[in-house]
Amino acid sequence: RKSKSLSGGESQRINIATSLGSSLVGSLYILDEPSIGLHSNDSLKLIKVLKSLRDLGNTVIVVEHDHDIMKQADHIIDIGPKAGSEGGNLMAEGTFKQFLKQKSITASYLNKEKEISVPNISIPLGVITTVTGVSGCGKSSLVRNILYPALQNELGIYENKPGDYTKIDGDIDSIDFVEFINQNPIGRSSRSNPVTYIKAYDEIRNLFSNHKLSKQRGYKAKHFSFNVDGGRCDKCKGDGEITIEMQFMADVHLICDDCKGSRFKREILDVKFSEKNIYDVLNMTINDSLEFFEKSNENKIYRKLLPLKNVGLGYVKLGQSSSTLSGGEAQRIKLASFLGKANQTKKGVFIFDEPTTGLHTDDIKKLLKSFNALVDLGNTIVIVEHNLELIKCSDHIIDLGPVGGEKGGRLIVKGKPEFIIKNNESLTAKYLKEYL
Repeated sequence: RKSKSLSGGESQRINIATSLGSSLVGSLYILDEPSIGLHSNDSLKLIKVLKSLRDLGNTVIVVEHDHDIMKQADHIIDIGPKAGSEGGNLMAEGTFKQFLKQKSITASYLNKEKEISVPNISIPLGVITTVTGVSGCGKSSLVRNILYPALQNELGIYENKPGDYTKIDGDIDSIDFVEFINQNPIGRSSRSNPVTYIKAYDEIRNLFSNHKLSKQRGYKAKHFSFNVDGGRCDKCKGDGEITIEMQFMADVHLICDDCKGSRFKREILDVKFSEKNIYDVLNMTINDSLEFFEKSNENKIYRKLLPLKNVGLGYVKLGQSSSTLSGGEAQRIKLASFLGKANQTKKGVFIFDEPTTGLHTDDIKKLLKSFNALVDLGNTIVIVEHNLELIKCSDHIIDLGPVGGEKGGRLIVKGKPEFIIKNNESLTAKYLKEYL
């Protein structure tokens, strides 16, 4: 099998397997969310492997959100209290038992002080459906390779050829569009960022170009852009840094010595709105900017930025380069953009592939609010997911299995979460019981 066809989590587990085979001792292994893309049943296998590495005489450090892995850790370190500029503090540490008694957001979810409550489930026209099952059972093949392109074809969009299927029935006429929201970057340029993606930057540039000083100097909206010449730094072209390409080593990035990383010419930074220039505004987190624009009565900008906070991205900076955002963050920015544009007249199908990747339980709670907001407008959401906190809150579950690979791809059970857990054949049901 070609390595490019493997998911990030599968590639990472191959690296772990290589390490186990080498029988190294006295080594330090650092793993960044090894549970990504893993069903709870597979997580238990991963835990055994990590313990094997430890028992050989190695040290294993894991960055993780998965509750099962936390429970099996010898020592837990919790950083917080929140994200971005509100994070970076040691909130709690110790064995799992010691950790549960300490004050942190993570501990409060683990000891059940906080929880994502199970909704009263009803089946309206637009519902949240999760497609579940062990890794490799055919979830993505069903949703990404058949459902998505088949719905596109029904709507007259022939971008992708769907996999083999017999037919699609149902109220197709009530669907105006279909969107597959993946974890690909939101832009290829280093200058692309959250605020340009959700189309809020146009309003911010207009705000600065309408300033008294801007009019005196003849500055237009383009002077406050780092994508075109005019106001951006001529040396770094609005990147804020110079990249020196190295032949046999990683490229070196140096802060531009002309603009000192501000990305704009000095005279452009003279224009200030409420004592903040364009660089100051782009350097704000979403949470700080919402407070700033609300105080300034800039309601149009406030409304455009609010969906980013609602999907749990309040810690991200307005001008943060898309290249520094994780796949899960990029996916949520796309979701925020749809929430910002959502209207009452057009109704569609939104497809997500593991949207909880890289999310803390508290962030999943925020994400669910955003999903419910889309459903309340009459939209339909289909999610490929392993996270049991999200699965328990869906209206409908389609569980595939029984295992991965050639023995997968079979419908094990479908229905409400309360119905699913009564099924003895479903591995998902086995773990979902604890959450209901």
